[in-house]
Amino acid sequence: MQIHTRAVHAGDRKRAGAHVPATTPIYTATSYSYDSMAQLDRVFGQEEKGYCYSRYDNPNAAALEELICSLEGGAGAQSCASGMAALQLAIACALADRRKSIVAASALYGATIGLLMNVLEPMGIAVRFADVCDLDALRTAVAEARPGCIVIETICNPLVRVGPVDRIAEIAREAGAALVVDNTFGTPLLLRPLDLGAHFSVHSVTKYLAGHGDVMGGVVITDAQHLEGLRSLARTLGPVLGPFESYLTMRGIKTFPLRMERQCANACRVASWLSTHPEVARVHFTGDPAHPDSATVRRLFPPNLYGAMVSFEIRGEGREDVFRFMDRLRMIVRATSLGDVHTMMLYPAMSSHRDLSPKHRQRLGIGDTLVRLSVGIEAPEDIIADLSQALEISPSA
Repeated sequence: MQIHTRAVHAGDRKRAGAHVPATTPIYTATSYSYDSMAQLDRVFGQEEKGYCYSRYDNPNAAALEELICSLEGGAGAQSCASGMAALQLAIACALADRRKSIVAASALYGATIGLLMNVLEPMGIAVRFADVCDLDALRTAVAEARPGCIVIETICNPLVRVGPVDRIAEIAREAGAALVVDNTFGTPLLLRPLDLGAHFSVHSVTKYLAGHGDVMGGVVITDAQHLEGLRSLARTLGPVLGPFESYLTMRGIKTFPLRMERQCANACRVASWLSTHPEVARVHFTGDPAHPDSATVRRLFPPNLYGAMVSFEIRGEGREDVFRFMDRLRMIVRATSLGDVHTMMLYPAMSSHRDLSPKHRQRLGIGDTLVRLSVGIEAPEDIIADLSQALEISPSA
């Protein structure tokens, strides 16, 4: 079945007694009882499929995991309370029986960099950063660091660089390392990391999958090799997503492919318009033929689907100019997230990469005039009109 069909049907219609609910109901129970202690013992010991305690698993989380696993093509999935919890769980599982060393993409979400540098490094896990779009540089870093895990994003936040996931997976396998891919920006509509050789695909379901700005959650999808270890860690750590959040995410995913197609098309229109505006110094968009990774994008992404994130630099001198421009927005939402049905804008230096030093941000290419635009499903003419009126008077004037 195609992804549009799987998004609508996978995970639903499990028998509940004599009837079959058309959509998965919300199960709020924290514990489950059985007719005999012998059966409860088997369920508790994972010898028989079932539920015993919601920290381990619950019907809503299980239905969501089945759905997302179907979209990503993995052996199994584990839902979590946030994308960052999912990423930490994936890394912990990847390093469980490997060398405690990580090579990570130099360009990553700020909180991911914080997790690596401020949480994992102090715990004794060596971390090294490398440009994953430069395979020679990556091979050198891997040879020197001998990592147990390589961490990348399919489309990096916020400068939308795209590393060749399949070739990075080859480098990881040759080194005996697990490849963890944050696929939040890419989504399974554009790219399925496990099909390209990755061991783990991670999402903040808060973003495109749920898509409506009303749920916080994350998920790890993995291969058969790591599934038992992932489940075991999750049972101990207890990151499982609650039933209400699982239900909302499933409801959002049913329209995810349609929303994402619209958002990708809108992003192409908006990026093209921005590139001609005199108050815009530079546009970063994966659909740009001049994008530094355009060959990788053409090879790995479906035709005419480039993602819905557009970053651009306004003409100005810094924070005050950016704030002046963003304060003029009327429809576009000034908020620190992405992937919602409404178009959103944030200032990375203030939000997603706030905790990095100014020098670190500059090394990553995140300048003081860079803004990040998550393009929604509105009429593209309205998105452009709002940007146009906000840029009407030069921010530096």
